[in-house]
Amino acid sequence: MSARGGGAQRDGMALRDGGAYPNGMALRVDGLGIRIDGRTLVDDVSFAVAPGECVALVGESGAGKSLTVRALLGLLPEHVAVSATTLEVDGVDARGLSEHGWRALRGARIALVSQDALVSLDPLRRIGAEVAEPLEIHMALSREQRRARVRALLEDVAMPDPGRHARQHPHELSGGLRQRALIASALAGSPAVLIADEPTTALDATVQAKVLALLRRIADAGTAVVFVSHDMGAVRRIADRVVVLRDGSVVEHGSAAQVLGAPRVQHTRQLVSASAPVPRTPLIGHAPVLATVTEVGKSFDRIVLHDVSFELRRGRTLGVVGESGSGKTTLARILLGVERADTGVVTWANATPAATTRATAPRIQLVHQNPLGAFDPRWTIGRSLREALAAGGVPRTERISRVDGLLREVGLDPALAGRRPVALSGGQRQRAAIARALAAEPEVLVLDEPVSALDATVRTRILALLERLQRERALTMLLVSHDLAVVAAVADDVLVMQHGAIVEQGPTVQVLGDPQHSFTRDLVDASGLFPPMRD
Repeated sequence: MSARGGGAQRDGMALRDGGAYPNGMALRVDGLGIRIDGRTLVDDVSFAVAPGECVALVGESGAGKSLTVRALLGLLPEHVAVSATTLEVDGVDARGLSEHGWRALRGARIALVSQDALVSLDPLRRIGAEVAEPLEIHMALSREQRRARVRALLEDVAMPDPGRHARQHPHELSGGLRQRALIASALAGSPAVLIADEPTTALDATVQAKVLALLRRIADAGTAVVFVSHDMGAVRRIADRVVVLRDGSVVEHGSAAQVLGAPRVQHTRQLVSASAPVPRTPLIGHAPVLATVTEVGKSFDRIVLHDVSFELRRGRTLGVVGESGSGKTTLARILLGVERADTGVVTWANATPAATTRATAPRIQLVHQNPLGAFDPRWTIGRSLREALAAGGVPRTERISRVDGLLREVGLDPALAGRRPVALSGGQRQRAAIARALAAEPEVLVLDEPVSALDATVRTRILALLERLQRERALTMLLVSHDLAVVAAVADDVLVMQHGAIVEQGPTVQVLGDPQHSFTRDLVDASGLFPPMRD
C-alpha cells in the first residue's frame, strides 16, 4: 500500500529505521495539560508513536481522549489553555503554533479520521473532490495528476470500482465505503501521523473488521497511527501499545499484550472485563408466543425484506443481527407499526391476522440508538417524561411523582429531571430514554443499537439495567444490533439477516456458538468476540 504517497519514504528519509525523527518517534507528547476556566481536564499526559506503530488511547467518556486528540490537531478553542513540555508532530514543535501554522500542519503532517463519515464528508461534494482537496492545499499537482492520485488513494483503501465511487456523493455509499473515502482523504497529504477517532463505532462486524485491517495496513506501511476507541475488542486487533486514560490522566500504558492480557491497574481490569462477552444464561421453560411474523416482505426501490418468518416469545429477548442494509431496522419499524408490510402478516397474541392493527398490538415502545437526537433539546428530561406519561393517560397530578419513580427505576437521580439532554452523559441520556419508553407501561421494548455509542463499562451497566427491567416487568425485547458481544450477553434467541432474508435463527448459544450458515460464521469471525492478541 502506498499510503505514504510513494512508499515508506517522506522527503527522502527512511521511516522504518527511526532515523528520520528525534528519538525515532513521529509523534511525541510529554506533560500535556488542558485547562478550562481554571479546571484541569487533562493532566500530565505523555506518550509517543513511532512510524509503523499503532498506539491506542482508551478510557471511559470523560477520560480526556477527545480533548487530547483535539490538542494534537490544534483544534481546541482559544479559551482553552493547553500546555506541554513536548508536542512534536513529524519533527515540528507544535507548541505555540498560530492557527496559520496549524493549518499548514493538519493534512500534510497529521490527519484525522473521525467517527461519523456521513457528517465529516461534505454532502454536496463528490467523493473524488473530497479526496482531492488536501492535494490542492498541500501539493502542487496538475489536474490530471490530482485525478490519478485520487484514484490511487481510493485503490489504496480498497475502494471497489474507484472511478465510479469517486463520482458519487457520500449518501450514495454504504457506511463502510464512506469510512474508506474518509481515510483516503486523510491520507491524501501523506501525513506522518494518522489519528483515527472511534472510526468503527457505527459499523457492522464484517465492515468493522475490514476497516481495522485497513488501518493496520496503513500503520504497517509506515504511518504512525493513534487509534482512539472504547471498543477493547477492536483495540486488541489493531494496537501495538495501549494508553489507558482516566479522569484526564494516564493510569496505565504498555504493550497491548500486557495491558489487555495482564492489566496492573484495577480500572484497566474493569475496562477489559466489561468488554469481554458474558453469554446470557438461557431461560428455562416454554415461553408463550406473543407475536408471529409470517412471510413478511417489504420493498422500496429494492427488496428490503423477503419472506421473513419468526416468533417473538413473551418475556424473552430476540436479537436481530446482520450487515447494514440487511433489513433489520425495517423489520423493527414494521413491528412498531410505523411501517406497513407489502406482503405477509404480523399476528399478535389473541388477535387474528385480519384483526391485527397498531391498536390491537400490545403496548410497544422504541429505545433509540441516539438518545441525544431522540429528545427535544429545548425540553428538560422531566418535561419529556411528563409528556410520555400524558400520552399514556396518566393524570396530571400523578406525573411529577411518576417521573421521580421512573428515574429511580433506571438508576438516575430524580434531580436530573431539571436538566436538558445535552447536560447529561451518554449513559445518563440512554437511561433517560429507557425511562421515557417505560412511561407507557409497555409489554415490548424495541432496542435499536441501544449501546453502540457507549463505553464498555457504561454499556455493561445499561445491559444489566435492561436485564433487570425485563425480569421485574416481564418485558419482551427485540434487540437490533451489529455487536455480537451485546447480542450474546442479552439475547435468548437470535435471527441472522442477509439481503433482507433470514439465513439462520435459533437459541443464541446455538447460533453464535455453532453457526451453520457461512454468513453467520463470517459475522462471528469478524466480530472479534475472541480475537487473537497482536504480538
